[in-house]
Amino acid sequence: MTIGRRSTGAFIATREHRRFVEFADAVRRQDTIGLCHGPAGVGKTLSARRYANWDLAEPLLTVWGPRAPSDEKVYAALARSRALFYTPAVASSLTALRQDLRPLVSRVNACIDQGLASPGTQAATSPFGRIELVIIDEAERLTNTALEYLRDQFDRSGIGLILIGMPGIEKRMGHYPQLYSRVGFSHRYPPLSQEELRFVLTRHWNRLGSELDLDDFTDSQAAAAIARLTGGNFRLLQRLVAQMDRVLRINELTTITEDVVEAAAGALVIGHAT
Repeated sequence: MTIGRRSTGAFIATREHRRFVEFADAVRRQDTIGLCHGPAGVGKTLSARRYANWDLAEPLLTVWGPRAPSDEKVYAALARSRALFYTPAVASSLTALRQDLRPLVSRVNACIDQGLASPGTQAATSPFGRIELVIIDEAERLTNTALEYLRDQFDRSGIGLILIGMPGIEKRMGHYPQLYSRVGFSHRYPPLSQEELRFVLTRHWNRLGSELDLDDFTDSQAAAAIARLTGGNFRLLQRLVAQMDRVLRINELTTITEDVVEAAAGALVIGHAT
C-alpha cells in the first residue's frame, strides 16, 4: 500500500459525536440543563467545541480588536450555533467565573448580531443576550458558589446549559437539589465501540494515503494493535496516528503494519489519556 498525501488532524464525525449533537440540540431547544460525562479523552471537549464552532471563533474572541472582512465567517458560525463554550480555571471562584464570562458573553453577542440576516431586530433581554446555549467544560473545577451562580443565571435567562465532566459529575450535582432538579438530560459519552473504531481507522488510513482492508492480515494486525493500545480512547488514538505518520515518514515506509503501530506507541505514554 502506497503512502500518499497525509493529514491526521481533520475532524471525524463519529456516531458518538452525532449523539452529542442531538443531546445539545435538545438541551438548547428545551432550555434545560444537561450533564455530559465520560472518561478523559473520549471526545467530549472536541464534540462540544465543534458544536459551538469554537475552533473557528476562539482566535477572534480572544484577541478582540479591529474587524476584518474574513471575520464574517465567524459571525455566521456563531449566529448559527448561538452557543458559548467556556473552560474554567482549576478551582474557579465566582469572581473568576464572572470576570471571564462577562466579556466573552458580550463578544459572542456582538458576533451573533453581525451574523444575523436582520441585525436591526430587537436584542434579546436575557443576561446572555442572543446566546441560547452555554457549554461549560471541566465543570468539576467550579466551586459550589460558582455553580449556584450558573444555576441562578440559568433561571433568569431561559437558555440551555451543558456541564461537561468526568464520570461521577452527575453524583456531585445530585448533592445540589436546586441545580439537579433542573437537569433535563444526562448524556454518557463512552469510548469508541469496535464498529466506531473501524470507522475512524478507515478515515485515518485514507489520510495516510492508504485503504484499510480488515481482510488483509497486515491491516487486521495493525488495527488490532491500535485497538489494544488505545482501548477506544479517541484522544489517544489521534496521538497514536500522528506518531504513526511520523514513523512512516522517518523510515520511508509505505505500509502500515503492527511494527509501525508499536514503534509509534513507544513514543507515547500509553495509559489514561490526559
